[in-house]
Amino acid sequence: MYDLLIKNGRIVSADGVQEASLAVKNGKIAAILCKCADVEAAEVIDANGKYLMPGAIDTHAHLNDPGFEWREDYEHGTAGAIVGGYTTIIDMPLQNEPAMTTGELFDIKEAKVSPNAYCDYSFWGGLIPTNFDHLAELDEKGVVAFKSFIGPVSPDYASLSYGQAYEAMEIIKSFGGRAGFHCEDYSMIKEREKHMKDAGRLNWRGFLDSRTVAAEKIATLAIVEIARELECKAHICHVSHPDIAKMIVEAQKDGVDVTFETCSHYLCFNEDDTLNKGELFKCAPPLRPENDRVRYWDYVKGGYIAGLASDHSPCSYDEKFNEILGTKITNCFEAWGGISGIQNSVPAIISEAIKQGVCPTALVKCMSVNPAKAFGIYGKKGDLKVGFDADILIVDPEREWEVTEESLYYVNKLSAFVGLKGKGMPVTTILRGKVMAQDGKLVGEKGYGELVKRIK
Repeated sequence: MYDLLIKNGRIVSADGVQEASLAVKNGKIAAILCKCADVEAAEVIDANGKYLMPGAIDTHAHLNDPGFEWREDYEHGTAGAIVGGYTTIIDMPLQNEPAMTTGELFDIKEAKVSPNAYCDYSFWGGLIPTNFDHLAELDEKGVVAFKSFIGPVSPDYASLSYGQAYEAMEIIKSFGGRAGFHCEDYSMIKEREKHMKDAGRLNWRGFLDSRTVAAEKIATLAIVEIARELECKAHICHVSHPDIAKMIVEAQKDGVDVTFETCSHYLCFNEDDTLNKGELFKCAPPLRPENDRVRYWDYVKGGYIAGLASDHSPCSYDEKFNEILGTKITNCFEAWGGISGIQNSVPAIISEAIKQGVCPTALVKCMSVNPAKAFGIYGKKGDLKVGFDADILIVDPEREWEVTEESLYYVNKLSAFVGLKGKGMPVTTILRGKVMAQDGKLVGEKGYGELVKRIK
């Protein structure tokens, strides 16, 4: 007897869509059956023709735990993730105190967060100029990739020069890891910010003009070329523009193992939102013009992207509008940069994908299959195949929704997504065979989430 049977569904995998039922045993997908299969199961869910999709993987989340739990913690952040449809998140090493840059700090973080997770989680390892000697031990602990910046970063972390990136990637290549980068050229960003401030352009147009597409292109090209020369796996975080996506795809076709993600806000919002609503839509790289947002969907349709991420970057109300750690905010350059979206990204992407005519298989590739492969967890996560973890979204393409503050599970119920409406959402989220969220509400138990390590 199976533990769970989901019958009468439309199963979406990397291979296509089929009308079938899905059986679960011991947290794993045990069988794909004909849609009206008459088998015994302890629990039966009738999907009534809805899509069954593999759980989404958030390749880029900042949960700020340990150290800054007043911004977000694992209990609240993973609750939002599982309700929204992310069954696995990959948590960033920075905006933690301390940043996770050694094997010892890996153990400290895991002990702190494991009792509180609602969804499964993996860790990015830290990559800063002073921890090259710790990269191999972090890999042994199980991190799925290493995160660094080719561009400005907060004071509690540190950027790499291109030369340091080369040295780090030599080390990471030696044990088969993947190096991930925030790609915006440091000198261009700093010079443009200085120019805007000297000119008195302290408004949101000035902020957008300080972080140009050219700065993102230059840094991305440098990392691609280092990856090409060293044959080191690389990942470009939160790519904001279709022209940069094009550049990466061309490198992939040349045989360079470089993957990239984008974020829900680049697919669903545009620079007018920053100009009109300011702080809530401040992020780096910034939102781009509407015609570029629409063009970007071609790369979702093509199934090229390895992660439709949230880049969940929570903060308090004061940090957005008043002061950061006791320092008064006087202009747009000083306000907290980041969008809270881990709960609303998947529904927003599904809704917009329907509008853009994206086929479900392409969406699943970008949201689940490709990121699982990029980060070395495919076979356990990322697809609806026998033997994989039973991480399943039951998606109703007709379900309408609206984001309200009251619906958010965050520590700080502050998000650019509040007020957004759409159609198409996960109505049931299942993690390793257990129903964790239903109709936008949390129903699972805290602590059910588990650490997922890179498969070697």
